[in-house]
Amino acid sequence: MEWVDTLVQGVLLGGLYALFATGLSLIFGVMRLVNIAHGDLIVLAAYVALMTTDTLGLNPLLAIAIVAPIMAALGYLLQRALLNRTLGDDLLPPLLVTFGLSVIIQNALLEVFTADSRRLKAGAIEVSSFQLAEGVWIGVLPLLQFVVAVAVIAGLQLLFYRTATGRAFRATSDDQAVAQLMGLDNRHVFALAMALSLAIIAVAGVFLAVRTNFDPAIGPARLIFGFEAVIIGGLGSMWGTLAGGIILGVAQAIGAQIDPGWNLLAGHIAFLIVLALRPQGLFPKVQG
Repeated sequence: MEWVDTLVQGVLLGGLYALFATGLSLIFGVMRLVNIAHGDLIVLAAYVALMTTDTLGLNPLLAIAIVAPIMAALGYLLQRALLNRTLGDDLLPPLLVTFGLSVIIQNALLEVFTADSRRLKAGAIEVSSFQLAEGVWIGVLPLLQFVVAVAVIAGLQLLFYRTATGRAFRATSDDQAVAQLMGLDNRHVFALAMALSLAIIAVAGVFLAVRTNFDPAIGPARLIFGFEAVIIGGLGSMWGTLAGGIILGVAQAIGAQIDPGWNLLAGHIAFLIVLALRPQGLFPKVQG
């Protein structure tokens, strides 16, 4: 049962990794933009949540209702003012610009909040758990993270295939020139996609800040976890992103069970195995 518990904890951890990765998968699927600043934006959302809870005295999980719109507005402005100018056939300009944005965010957070690690306190839910079976315990917070990840991905699927906005996303993803000829403003569509991505990032940032300590320098590691989950699942596949996060979380949990020093290494090894056997990922929808 010890190994069953390990697998369960890995699956629940995979929900958090899926939240890290979903926004990344969304913007790549819509506009083929690889956002190097994605991990730092997660950390920025955590600090916005910190300021919100300190100012208003809200529970961090309730603060998501404030943090998500703030991050969505930032994403829309960022895309319209900066990132739209970099999009084109060449993938290098957006990579360089988002890398520069990553450096700016890290140093700005360091200047304002110092290098001290912080953590959001969500109360009893942080340590609450219940017994699923003999020797298998489920933490309420990890379970909530997983449920929210599934709900976010299910909501995105409904948005993409049941709404006009989703049809606009799919049209611009398939062929930007034709979409524009049909009357779509690609710049606005891309900005909406980035706004939605940063709203999801806000949810991930709050859960990260409640789960563990954070500081301005941890963004690149979150980016790596997000990239690995996206690539394992397959580019452009939302449910594949969830599967990728679960595989990554289970691999890390098994590695930690064998030897604590294998925690992160086991996840990277699982990523390399999937990449070697199936370079396009498990459930790819985007081929480039």
